[in-house]
Amino acid sequence: MSTSSLGLWLERSRLDGMVLGGVSYGVYLLLTIQSLAALTRRPRQGGKIADNRLMLISYIVITFILGTLCFAANARYTQMIWIDLRNVPGGPLELIENEMAYRINVLAISSGHVQEWFMQALLLYRCFVVWNRQIYVAILMISLYIAMIGLSIFIQVKASKGIAFYNIGPAELAYLCITMGFTVIYTFLVAYRLLVMRRDMKQVLAQYDSSTYDAIVMMIVESAAVYSIIAILFIVAFALHYNGITTMCFLSIGQLQGIAQLLIIIRVATGRAVTHESTRMAAPPTTLEFSGATSDITEESDDQRVARPGRDIVHTYSTSKKAAEAGECIV
Repeated sequence: MSTSSLGLWLERSRLDGMVLGGVSYGVYLLLTIQSLAALTRRPRQGGKIADNRLMLISYIVITFILGTLCFAANARYTQMIWIDLRNVPGGPLELIENEMAYRINVLAISSGHVQEWFMQALLLYRCFVVWNRQIYVAILMISLYIAMIGLSIFIQVKASKGIAFYNIGPAELAYLCITMGFTVIYTFLVAYRLLVMRRDMKQVLAQYDSSTYDAIVMMIVESAAVYSIIAILFIVAFALHYNGITTMCFLSIGQLQGIAQLLIIIRVATGRAVTHESTRMAAPPTTLEFSGATSDITEESDDQRVARPGRDIVHTYSTSKKAAEAGECIV
């Protein structure tokens, strides 16, 4: 492929990426409105959702503002490429390859990265809730989160100095791998934990309907699947210097991750969320002992029963009525 053909491919990729980004942003906007509407209604199941309502609303508003800034900056620069600055030396190809020389693109990448911080922080919090803040899970996830933020800051500093995005190199590749790895590990940990909870509930309550847990796991996996596929494609393309594919993925990946998060939040807002208490619902059975008569009523007289005290053993479980309705729980 000639140099001119490569240039045309990169230009087409920029335009196609903006079209895909516009579609994904439209879906993101719609889900944002739906999630805010769900959170501003009275919770169907009571107080648990209300406790976190303000936090979730703040998260949605902040991430949406950051995502909108990122999309708007990319849209504005796309206009600059073919309209406002079309006569610059080197033409559109020069503008695409050296986009970080313009502050509007530094704004785009910075707002996208900060949005990523908030989205991954929500995953981190939810993982803690489902795993009941177990220390080894906390160490793993916090370490990945800190590494992601450190690399993100390094990349933003590099971008602010005008270094071409495609030339940031190993730091950007490491950042992308850690970001995607964080999401994949979160999905695995939460799905595994929920399946264990489902098994424990079935051991405690033989007739317990576990279909809701199955639906929960499927929802978590499905919501992360699209983002993970695009992220893997992004990483491979960036590593192999397929700049056209990299551009298309870059312009829509933030919205796709936001969509995956909002699908979960909408479920949370409707009262089907795993809480700190629900992770303890399927505890092993305990035994309570009460003094009483152990004889058969049909064979012993009242006097005999009084004269020979015994103990009835009553097995109870830590599963309350609310636990029996654990189908309301999801991440």
